[in-house]
Order: sequence, then C-alpha cells, then structure tokens
Amino acid sequence: MNVEALDRSLPLVLLTPPSRVGQMKLLIVEDNSDMRDLLGLIVEQFGYVPVLASHGKDGLEKAISEKPDLIIMDMMMPIMDGWQAARALRANPETKNIPILATTALVGPNKVKTFLEAGCDGYILKPFSVMELQRKIAELISCN
Repeated sequence: MNVEALDRSLPLVLLTPPSRVGQMKLLIVEDNSDMRDLLGLIVEQFGYVPVLASHGKDGLEKAISEKPDLIIMDMMMPIMDGWQAARALRANPETKNIPILATTALVGPNKVKTFLEAGCDGYILKPFSVMELQRKIAELISCN
C-alpha cells in the first residue's frame, strides 16, 4: 500500500466534537507497516493523535502507557494476535474501558462473534473506505 497515495484533497467530515479531537489519541495496532503508516496518516487527517504498535504485545504496552481514547486493532498478527490482546486489555483495570475496533479481512458470522467475545466493541472489514473508518471511530468514541 502506498502511503503517498492518500488523497489529501478529499474533504473529511468531522464527526467528533472539534474541542476534543486534537487531544484524542488513537492506538493503531497493525503488523503490516504500510497499513499501519497509512492508518496513522488517515487518523491524523481526522484530527486525532496516532500512536502506532506493530503487534498485540506492543499494543498492550502502549495502551497502558499512552491511555488512548480508542484502539484500532488488526486481529491477525504475530507475537500476540488481536484476540489475545483484546482479552488482555479487558482483563487490565487500566485499559478495560478503552473501546476496541477490530480490523480484519476475515468474514463470517462466527468470526464476528469471536471479535466481540474477545472484548472488541466493533469491527470493520478490510478493505474499508476512509469514510467508513471515520464513521466507526466516531461511533465508538461517542459511545464511550
């Protein structure tokens, strides 16, 4: 994925109150470096502060130290996958209330059920549009 291909001319609708957006941190846990960097740029364009992690264990450590407002988590990763990381986040009193948005290319009702059972608050199927991502982020942040 080419990070330079992000079309910065597209208007982004602000779905979170402007007074909070610039202060809000979004933790992106993604093992694919191109996707991780692209998601970082996109959420930065939305006005959020991106925090990047390359696998579940790294994401768990950064969730504890950075206290993000939302976690965007790939489910298929090495070292610690998204299911293990989500369970660990829910078991920790410091991170148990942080909303988690699962990202995956896996489809099917059984897979969706496993995301929710692991502690994810929502999911988005890859590939997804920038607007779809923005809607999911705003939905989960507004519920928290």
